[in-house]
Amino acid sequence: MNMRWKPNVTVAAVIERQQDGVSRFLLVEEHTPQGLMLNNPAGHLDAGESMVAACAREVLEETAHEFRPTALVGIYMARVRRGAGHDVTYLRFAFCGDLGRFDPARRLDHGIVRTLWLTADEIRANTQRHRSPMLLRGIDDYLRMQRYPLDLLHTDSSVSG
Repeated sequence: MNMRWKPNVTVAAVIERQQDGVSRFLLVEEHTPQGLMLNNPAGHLDAGESMVAACAREVLEETAHEFRPTALVGIYMARVRRGAGHDVTYLRFAFCGDLGRFDPARRLDHGIVRTLWLTADEIRANTQRHRSPMLLRGIDDYLRMQRYPLDLLHTDSSVSG
């Protein structure tokens, strides 16, 4: 049988805040088969949702913060191979935006241990703990002021219908 190759579509949020005059980025620390890893709030695009809606949902599920994407930072593709039987290509849409209300009563997604606010240098110093090879590239592109308008992305009405 001839199988059609398809990448896994994911979304990620690059969220910055100033704390004591220092830029910090919101990451999640999560359990993975490779151990405790760091990642942007990120996850898979679900059926029937736009990429913007998926990003807002993933941030809420993984950090308990509301999030409103305001710009696309970049589109990234990476292949992850971990032994026999694990060969996955991810197509990631990374967004920046406005972090909203925090819900302290909300439980974080399964596998998420905690959220962290780290500087870009702290993130660079921990590349061995990055769940995705795209984590740092998105932050670097964000720091280079790379932004694209959300109307670059179009979700046809057939997606939700």
